Amino acid sequence: MQNIPLSFVFFMLIGVSLFFYFYSKNNILKKAAFVGQRSKALPSHYGQQSFLWAFIPSAIILIFLTIGGPNYIDQLFYNKIQELNPKLNQSFVSLILAKVINVSNGKIATADEKILSLASDYKAALDQLHFYRGLVVILCAALVGMFVSSLQSPRANARENVEKLIINIFFVSAVIAIFTTGAIILSLLFEALRFFSLYNFFNFLFGLHWAPNVAIRSDQVAAAGSFGMIPVLVGTLLISFIAMCVAIPIGLFSAIYLAEFASPRTRDFVKPTLEILAGIPTVVYGYFAALTAAPFFREIGFSLGLDVSSESALAAGAVMGIMIIPFISSLSDDVIRAVPQSLRDGSMGLGATKAETIYNVVLPAAIPGLVGAVLLAVSRAIGETMIVVMAAGLSASLTVNPLDSVTTVTVQIVSLLTGDTEFDDIKTLSAFGLGLALFFFTLLLNIFALSISRRLAERYD
Repeated sequence: MQNIPLSFVFFMLIGVSLFFYFYSKNNILKKAAFVGQRSKALPSHYGQQSFLWAFIPSAIILIFLTIGGPNYIDQLFYNKIQELNPKLNQSFVSLILAKVINVSNGKIATADEKILSLASDYKAALDQLHFYRGLVVILCAALVGMFVSSLQSPRANARENVEKLIINIFFVSAVIAIFTTGAIILSLLFEALRFFSLYNFFNFLFGLHWAPNVAIRSDQVAAAGSFGMIPVLVGTLLISFIAMCVAIPIGLFSAIYLAEFASPRTRDFVKPTLEILAGIPTVVYGYFAALTAAPFFREIGFSLGLDVSSESALAAGAVMGIMIIPFISSLSDDVIRAVPQSLRDGSMGLGATKAETIYNVVLPAAIPGLVGAVLLAVSRAIGETMIVVMAAGLSASLTVNPLDSVTTVTVQIVSLLTGDTEFDDIKTLSAFGLGLALFFFTLLLNIFALSISRRLAERYD
């Protein structure tokens, strides 16, 4: 059976939906002329109604069959392989199925007749699924579009129906976003609870030693591991604090300059130049921190008689601050420019200088937005991974000295989940404990910043 590609099905779906859009526009004009009455909405609204009803249900079916269909076929062939080889365990059955799929795709070759036969059957089943997927989607779009178009009447207000449908789509999207967030939290919580069943929660939360090096033998030193998160959290906060010390002043001052002092020509040049920093991959910042910033700070420290670590918090925090400057600058610039010009004119009319107007009027009016910009930057700093992985240390030390080597939560999560891992091991599960703690810490930070923003907010007419 002929395989119908996904792209062809999608463009056919759009084509059928557009057909009913134009068909409904012309059809409603004919119906209105036949009954001698003007339609209660524009012809385009009736076309939009037909388009949405033809496209959305069929698109949902297309997504469901595209995602669920291959999984269903995989499960069928998994059961088939298991029936042919009842003595094989699940791992070997999965390996054979993977080989069958790769042979059917032409990625590998084999001389095994059984594998070739299964691969041929698998490809035929997949082609059959793709054929019927295209057939069902196009028929669904055609039947639903025809049904909706036939029911349309000039007496019905299609504009209201289209608006209600779009509102429902927005509502469903919001619900999906909420449920997705909830699913992420629950999956993280489930694995974290497994970790806390193996390690005391309060020892994790208030412990001062982090050494997740579980020994091979029970008689070795630190065989149970040590998972006190305080040193990791302190390292995260230290690097984030250094980053904020770099990013907030530069970002805020540059935003004030661009919004209040810069000429249009200067602004058109400086702002895109600043925002280029936001487009640089974080791994590039990581290389810069490890190969340039860290040796630079180390040489300066030696010249001053200070012992600076090659993986110091200062280097990682400074480079992270440079990366965050565009976030604060761009958001703060938009917030400051959103302050009504009438406030500036009133202040200047009362005799205030430009600087006094900015300090006493513009910035207080922009405080809620500026707090949001800083909050976004702080969250970005706490969750940053690549820079700290490449420039910060791996060993956790309880220190607030920026010249020492520290580690962060994200560094530890990466190191714990890299390589061959077993999710029944306390060392691997500790990464989910760190992730859950980081999530709640960021949540509390958001709540605190929101309360501060609301207290400082002022209403301006």
